Amino acid sequence: MPFFRSPWTAVVACYHQLVLRDHSRHQSSGSSSPAPERDGGGVYSRTHVCRLLHITERQLRTWERQQLVPELTEYRFIDLFPLKTVVRLRGEKVTPQRLRRVLESLRTRLSDIPHLLDEARIYKEGKMLRVQIGKHRMEPISGQLLFDFDEVEINKLLQLPRAEKSRERLAAQFRRKMEADHWFERGLELEHHEAPIQQIIEAYQKAIEFDPHATGALVNLGTIFFNGHAWADAEEQYQKALKVDPNYPLAHFNLGNLYDERGDLPSAVDHYLAALKLFPNYADVHYNLALLYQSQGDVMGALRHWKAYLKLDSASSWSQIARRELGKLEAATVVTGSRPPRVHPQPAAQATSSAE
Repeated sequence: MPFFRSPWTAVVACYHQLVLRDHSRHQSSGSSSPAPERDGGGVYSRTHVCRLLHITERQLRTWERQQLVPELTEYRFIDLFPLKTVVRLRGEKVTPQRLRRVLESLRTRLSDIPHLLDEARIYKEGKMLRVQIGKHRMEPISGQLLFDFDEVEINKLLQLPRAEKSRERLAAQFRRKMEADHWFERGLELEHHEAPIQQIIEAYQKAIEFDPHATGALVNLGTIFFNGHAWADAEEQYQKALKVDPNYPLAHFNLGNLYDERGDLPSAVDHYLAALKLFPNYADVHYNLALLYQSQGDVMGALRHWKAYLKLDSASSWSQIARRELGKLEAATVVTGSRPPRVHPQPAAQATSSAE
């Protein structure tokens, strides 16, 4: 879908280039890279790892002795990423001693939440080494948190009592955000692997528990309920997301779909138009509005949105439907026949993503 994409919030391939179980019927075509060669059981041998990362067995043994990577006889997919980090940073002339200090500092500072170690991305910023965990940055040796607060968040912090401005409080906020991000990404991963619905729901609920303002988790939880025809529960989650962020186009779009399904067409139109006001190139909204107006006999409205949709999507299978319906409207005033399927609600990839 053209709207939300997942940022790099974990050093895991399904997090970095996340492939979601897309509830939208609109899917863009594209080729995918072949899966890397692996041994049976979903693990990689040392030989395969060296081949994949273009390193020698001698390099691998050296990095193990330098305690840059753990010594393993076989690798899971997630184990490849710390090794790729070492390959990249050594290629950028970061010394083994400096890299080891950073890794030891991270292990110490995240000892009580070790799963975040797998989600830490180490990178160079000028001559400095930084760590990215989710949406947050940290100076690895001092442990100083490098928050990217916007003006509203800064004003909130300035209004806090002095005792609450301590590093401990900021660290606690950081940890809760990280836990929320972890469970959000866990929910996405479970969806991708088509895990039992209850597990997916629990993951998103935990994300919301750690961060009640996690709009991505709220929207995705609402979409789980929507697909189960639990309309009231879906509406509750979408409305919560809009209460946190009234300018969230995806939440408006999904509410439009929900009200459309329930036959509340005025409310559906209101939310579709709200989504378009925030994101005029939201192709799926144009598609669903065209269908809605067409079903109500509003030929001009339907024509306008079919044409807008085709300007944004001219190649997918859904564009064929749009051309067919547009042709019908242009050939006759009243269109008869069955109504084509509408685009379904979408899950959110990440609450802080920006429209493309």
